[in-house]
Amino acid sequence: MKLSKKLIVFSAVLIILGLMAMYFHNQAVTLDERVNAAWSQVLNQYKRRADLIPNLVKTVQGYAKHEKEVLTDVTKARAKVGQMQLSADLLKDPQAFKRFEQNQGELSSALSRLMMVVERYPELKADKNFLALQSQLEGTENRIAVARRDYIEAVRHFNTLLRRFPASLFLRITDPELRPKPTFSITADEMKRPDVQF
Repeated sequence: MKLSKKLIVFSAVLIILGLMAMYFHNQAVTLDERVNAAWSQVLNQYKRRADLIPNLVKTVQGYAKHEKEVLTDVTKARAKVGQMQLSADLLKDPQAFKRFEQNQGELSSALSRLMMVVERYPELKADKNFLALQSQLEGTENRIAVARRDYIEAVRHFNTLLRRFPASLFLRITDPELRPKPTFSITADEMKRPDVQF
């Protein structure tokens, strides 16, 4: 009789541990997929921006022939971004993620300089093609910000699960390949206050 009670208790403990392992595994898989989906959306929005740039550069080129350096910088930055292999594997390599973030930052900086150049050409600012492209680019930049925010939030949930007890204990056993996902950082240039002059 004593043996059967011990067997029942042992079986119950095993069942509870198995259910907990299954629960944490399923939660990790769900959050990992959410991170991957959010990352795909980030990539989609960056691709949309990269696709708009050639048209924007061509339109500005027609008006701003003297601004070759800025146009060249934008073109080079876009080419650099286009050369990177973009996939979910990027999330597993912190150095590749950092390069991706750096390249996107360089492109953002080059686009900002391009928009400053545009201010010198009132006739360009009135061009319908340019206005449409500028509007699409602004919308894309907003979409990028939203996609990055959603990605950061998905990563926060995923990384929190990996670090929380008892989930961390179970996941080390059931899913040892899961590692914290990288998130975006803010560069020193983005931290600078804009110089506003009146």
